[in-house]
Amino acid sequence: MAASFDPFNASYQQHPGISMSEARREEPVFYSPVLDYWIVTQYDDIKEIFKDTDTFSASITLDQITPSTEETVAVLVQHGFNPGLALVNEDGPSHQERRKAHQEPFKGREVEALLPRIREVVTGHIDKFVKNGRADLMADLFQEAPITVALIFMGIPDEDIAACRQFTLDQTVFMYGRPAPEEQKQVASNLGRYWEFTGQLVEKIRRNPDAPGWLPHVIRESQRKPGLFGDNELQTTALAGLVAAHETTTNASGNAMRALLENRETWDRVCADPALLPKAIEESLRYDGSVAAWRRLAVKETTVGGVTIPAGGRVMMITSSANHDGSVFENPEKFDIDRPHPNRHMTFGFGAHACMGATLARQEMRVFIEELTNRLPHMSLVEGQEITYLPNTSFRGPKNLLVEWDPRLNPVLADRP
Repeated sequence: MAASFDPFNASYQQHPGISMSEARREEPVFYSPVLDYWIVTQYDDIKEIFKDTDTFSASITLDQITPSTEETVAVLVQHGFNPGLALVNEDGPSHQERRKAHQEPFKGREVEALLPRIREVVTGHIDKFVKNGRADLMADLFQEAPITVALIFMGIPDEDIAACRQFTLDQTVFMYGRPAPEEQKQVASNLGRYWEFTGQLVEKIRRNPDAPGWLPHVIRESQRKPGLFGDNELQTTALAGLVAAHETTTNASGNAMRALLENRETWDRVCADPALLPKAIEESLRYDGSVAAWRRLAVKETTVGGVTIPAGGRVMMITSSANHDGSVFENPEKFDIDRPHPNRHMTFGFGAHACMGATLARQEMRVFIEELTNRLPHMSLVEGQEITYLPNTSFRGPKNLLVEWDPRLNPVLADRP
């Protein structure tokens, strides 16, 4: 496996979980010289790593997979790019204390209050293409609506939303991809400008401390308890939080719609019975989640799956592989919304660093799929299209997802041409 594993190749990109089936059987833990990481593929091993925060540090979670060139570093320095700890890469008591301070906007009742705005955003985007008979669900819906919702959730002022859109793609490539030197330099320049922008954004929100949203809430918490969040942590929250609040939902929705439309009988069942939506969403997250892998640093020598990981060893947990582990999920390569306990998946992580935004992501996905089942139940994937992914180790969703339908058959009369 060490010789053949390449997370940037077509097999892994098309479906990481399925591509790791041989590794799960033959060599569930192995060292990858391509990445300089120890790769872990089985469910139980990954769950134990998530749980053992004393042995496995989250500190490298946001490290670049491809190291920066000297030119790239110079560009970042020029912009003062210096993100500090975010919740995702913080350990110990400080992580627990700050995570607690973040949690209020992520609670169920707060997310429920956003649902009318989410539905308004989603229906507004569907309105633009519903009469056309053809759409790219990624470009026309999933790459647009979730970032708008994410920025509303974060409390970004409306006039600043446009400035934030390109950033999420840039950060994914920069942190988790293999950009060529020139591309890395360009992306770094964009990140540097966004870092400067986040500093101005934090100051703007400070002047309106009672505003709704995640960032205003964190700023209020920093004022309530001085020292809990400094300016650097607030900027880093704005930087990393945008990807966490948007990119995962964009990709998860695209993956879910691909799986549903490729399994036509299941799609028809969901269209006929909205009560099946929660099960369909959980199975989509298991079958083809938006997060393929997470990373940890072994702070001391340890053993995983009978393999010794040295102190300082970098570990990549292929969570999408865990979601296809046959010891946990029967017939794992089948997309089955009647599967018992599909929510045992690792797509949102596990333990102390489990995704705080999971409730928001599920609710957004439900609105997306519900609106599409109501208004375009007769749509289908365009035959012969090549579905590709942005090459990176960790975040995945289709670049494009082309669908078509006869608009004369739209069930809502106002949606017909």
